[in-house]
Parts: sequence; structure tokens; C-alpha cells
Amino acid sequence: MMMAYGMFVFGLSTAAYQELQRQTNWRHASQSRVGARPSRQYLGPGEDTITLTGTLLPEFTGGQQNLDELRRMANEGRAWPLIEGTGRNYGLYVIESLNERKSRFFRDGAASQIEFDITLQRIDDDRRERLGVLDAAALRLVRGAFA
Repeated sequence: MMMAYGMFVFGLSTAAYQELQRQTNWRHASQSRVGARPSRQYLGPGEDTITLTGTLLPEFTGGQQNLDELRRMANEGRAWPLIEGTGRNYGLYVIESLNERKSRFFRDGAASQIEFDITLQRIDDDRRERLGVLDAAALRLVRGAFA
């Protein structure tokens, strides 16, 4: 297991990523002053974005169904914990975007190579209704990842 997003497990049999990029911002308000540079006040943490980039080869690794499961999770608008295989907990994240590029097609039109970028945005919202809920489809996906 490379990483888990809720019950979705990133790995060779699902959606292995080749690159993880993280961007963290901090907020500083600016106040103009006469005859001097603006003063700044620290307001706290800002956006925390993680982008995973990878290539799927459905003959050997995960395929379209795994990206479809991530889209289903994104459509719910729920936040899920993002935990690295090392045990590092990044916090609660929502899927902000999922891009895919298909190439090298089989006769039936199915792609033999699918490149993807998934952008996850951290939230610090404590409301329970924002948290993801396990369902039967998610449990089947987890069982398949460890099979």
C-alpha cells in the first residue's frame, strides 16, 4: 500500500502514483502604511494541496474502474483521511479535481495507458456531515486491493 484515501488504497493493483507534490500556504494580511512598506499580520495556515500523478497500464495494474471509484467519492463531496503507507496521517482531504489522459488503445477502444492527476485539498472542518461514509462499493474495492 502506497497511500489510503478513506477506504481507497493507492497501490499497483488500483492506482499507483509516480509523483506526489504538496503545496502548503500561510496567510499574511497586508496593511498599507504611509512612507513605509506595508505591515503584515500572520492570520494562520492557508491552503494545503496534494497532487498525485501516475500512469495506469490496465493490462498490468489498476484501470478505469479505479478512477471511476475516485470520481464517485468526489461526487459525494465528503472528506476522507489521507494516510501514507508509512503511517503518516496528512489529515482530512476532499478531491478537488481528477484529470485523465488516455493513449495506446486496444481494438475495442479501451486504453492500454491512462495517465492521471488527482488534486486533493485539505479541510479542517470538524462537522460530521462532511466526513465520508463507508458503503458496500467501498468495502468491495478495499477487499480487491488486498486480494
